[in-house]
Amino acid sequence: MSTSSSNLLPPEACEFRFVHSSGPGGQHVNKTSTAVELRVDVSLLALRNDAERRLRQRQANRINKEGVLVIQATTHRSQLKNRQDAIARVEEIVAEAKKRPKARIATQPTLSAKRRRVERKKKHASTKKQRQRPDW
Repeated sequence: MSTSSSNLLPPEACEFRFVHSSGPGGQHVNKTSTAVELRVDVSLLALRNDAERRLRQRQANRINKEGVLVIQATTHRSQLKNRQDAIARVEEIVAEAKKRPKARIATQPTLSAKRRRVERKKKHASTKKQRQRPDW
């Protein structure tokens, strides 16, 4: 269970399962277990609380009740390539969760935007006024 250049994924947090893959491969696909299911225990990733919360929110459909992130890699015919693909995908997911979202800075509307808004309101009001029954 060595992770090539992985400093994000500790080996003790990873568990690999190899299963029969669907897709291309002919008769060979029925004999070999090339599909990889990588199971990563989120609590063992040593993430800060906010990063772990972001990870759990963004990947809620991939994390089961036990807190295990499950990634399936079946794109390649090779077990090794599928394994590398699964590791890369998990590392990408974890790196994305570690990024803090950019804080939104409240800005004031520009002067021209305020003027356009007032003009729209005046036009709308005049349209409504013209629809009224005239008072004699």
